[in-house]
Amino acid sequence: MKTIGVADTTFARFDMASAAIDELERTGTGFRVERYTVPGVKDLPVACKLLIEERGCDIVIALGMPGPMEKDRMCAHEASTGLIRAQLMTNRHIIEVFVHADEAPDDGGLAALAEGRAREHAVNAYDLLFRPDRLRRDAGTGQRQGFPDEGPIGRR
Repeated sequence: MKTIGVADTTFARFDMASAAIDELERTGTGFRVERYTVPGVKDLPVACKLLIEERGCDIVIALGMPGPMEKDRMCAHEASTGLIRAQLMTNRHIIEVFVHADEAPDDGGLAALAEGRAREHAVNAYDLLFRPDRLRRDAGTGQRQGFPDEGPIGRR
């Protein structure tokens, strides 16, 4: 049985992991979920690596909500770099799902964005494992997670 890892943080202001897990359960079967919660985004790379190497996850979703300050952006960049390294070290996909605190005008918009992005990327993780043809079908179509899709440009 396949295992999908979900790594999240206590720093986030929305429970993105619960939304992702709920969406995974709605999407399909044939997998189990392993959740690992850490304090902040810079802790996510090791959490994801542990989910893969010690808990046997086939893919991991890394959920975080960096703050709006320049220091927060720097921390998010460092975390993102760590997630890329963890992917290369383990040969497993880690789907980075960050929602920056300044992406929405208010708390309600931020909550909606966090939930939407977590849910849509949960489906992406499922598709990578079980339905890669769906991702190929959508290649070049301007898909956006948490926002309306942009749509394709040019010839299709």
